[in-house]
Amino acid sequence: MSTTESPSNFDHLEQMSVRELLSNINREDHQVPQVIAGLIPDIEALVEQIVPRMRKGGRLFYIGAGTSGRLGIVDASECPPTFGVPPEVVIGIMAGGDQAIRKAVEFAEDDPNQAWLDLSEYKINHLDTVVGIAASGRTPYVIGGVKTARENGILTGAITCNHGSALSEAAEYPIEAVVGPEFVTGSTRMKSGTAQKLILNMISTSVMIQLGRVRGNKMVDMQLSNTKLVQRGVKMLMEELGLDEAKASELLNTHGSVREALKAMGHA
Repeated sequence: MSTTESPSNFDHLEQMSVRELLSNINREDHQVPQVIAGLIPDIEALVEQIVPRMRKGGRLFYIGAGTSGRLGIVDASECPPTFGVPPEVVIGIMAGGDQAIRKAVEFAEDDPNQAWLDLSEYKINHLDTVVGIAASGRTPYVIGGVKTARENGILTGAITCNHGSALSEAAEYPIEAVVGPEFVTGSTRMKSGTAQKLILNMISTSVMIQLGRVRGNKMVDMQLSNTKLVQRGVKMLMEELGLDEAKASELLNTHGSVREALKAMGHA
């Protein structure tokens, strides 16, 4: 039996108090970062391959189904506002299409050929990277997409929560975050989902930093899409340039981004 389908370490959940439920879920969650700490070399190996490709114009694709697919879409969708990259640089694709983001599409994950068809719509090429995400490591949609991408000379990675899965075998750079049985047996939106989210954060953030999308520790290319982010940008300029709030605000409004404002003031 796969780890993700193994029985929970706890039983009679319905008899637990709310405090017991919360405490036991938290106890299980503590294992996740410990497991990921041991995976840093595997994550590093994949990132080191992604960065040079993206410097040449390559893109990063995430493919998944269900919770795994949604996590890929979340990570991809946050890259433009956070790092100022166009939305076509990091792309999340899930079985069943956009409608599956909110509502499960029956049997969409069972077609091993559909992911490659979905990727082909983007004219995927040898500079791109495909990262398949599947907690079980046996989702046909994801395995088929990763396998075909690799056969076509495209860099492939995988994020799974079982050892020795078919997805790991299909990918060139597999990452296996085996975090143990779920608190609710088989509910991989829990520890497995948390592990996948943390790994996706690590991949996209480290890639974007390597691509020069962060200055110091600041998101200088972030999109100024709401009042909070505008205020953050103003604060960055105040700290970096020693300006008062009014002057920093005027500078940001004039140039439209923190990076461009800094360049205008000779702080490239």
